[in-house]
Amino acid sequence: MNIDFAELGNVTLRALSSLVTLFLVTKMLGKKQVSQLSLFDYVIGISIGNFAAEMTINLESNEINGIIAVLIFGLVAYLISYGTIKSICLRRFFMGTPTIIIQNGKILEKNLRKVKFDINDMLEEVRSNGYFDLSQVEFAVMEANGKLSILPKAQYRPVTPSDMKLKVNKESLCSNVIIDSKIMHKNLLNMNKTEDWLNKELKVKGYNDLSKILLATLDINDKIVIYEKNINEKSKDILE
Repeated sequence: MNIDFAELGNVTLRALSSLVTLFLVTKMLGKKQVSQLSLFDYVIGISIGNFAAEMTINLESNEINGIIAVLIFGLVAYLISYGTIKSICLRRFFMGTPTIIIQNGKILEKNLRKVKFDINDMLEEVRSNGYFDLSQVEFAVMEANGKLSILPKAQYRPVTPSDMKLKVNKESLCSNVIIDSKIMHKNLLNMNKTEDWLNKELKVKGYNDLSKILLATLDINDKIVIYEKNINEKSKDILE
């Protein structure tokens, strides 16, 4: 395979130019175009996807050119990612910052225009968060990834055990101690339990044979939840 270094240099310049152009255009379009990705991640993703498609479909192009372009984008993305970890200024520029669009129950029209949202866009996002009455919203913040976070007014917030001065048990993640009828010894050890302890608890619950158990979970309060195998059980049709 012959390598044209002049052409490779041209590809390198074009790759860097397209990266800068795509990032600036995406930043100009606003956060709502990004969904769950940061602006820079969005640009990198669609750019690499385009290069990969070009390498796959366009058989007349030199394959090494596409490879070099993808490597350049990957290297730049890595360097930017490393830089944003070290520098808050770079993080703000490349990843963006949150923008308040509702403050103390009032819509900030200037910030709404800043994130390229109109009233209908905002109402749709508020409804998606479960608030169909805008008067219930105290603060709404457009996050850097395009997601809208909402703080409802005090009288509309869910009641918590703390509000009612209730004592609650400590909670933690559940550990899967049995999967597909097999004991997960490492998970059991992480919960400071032994296989003998598990077998005794299963017998108390009426399980002498692991083959009937599809999944068993154990929480920090030593509560075991068992899901039996029911491959022959039919589900009800509720989608019609």
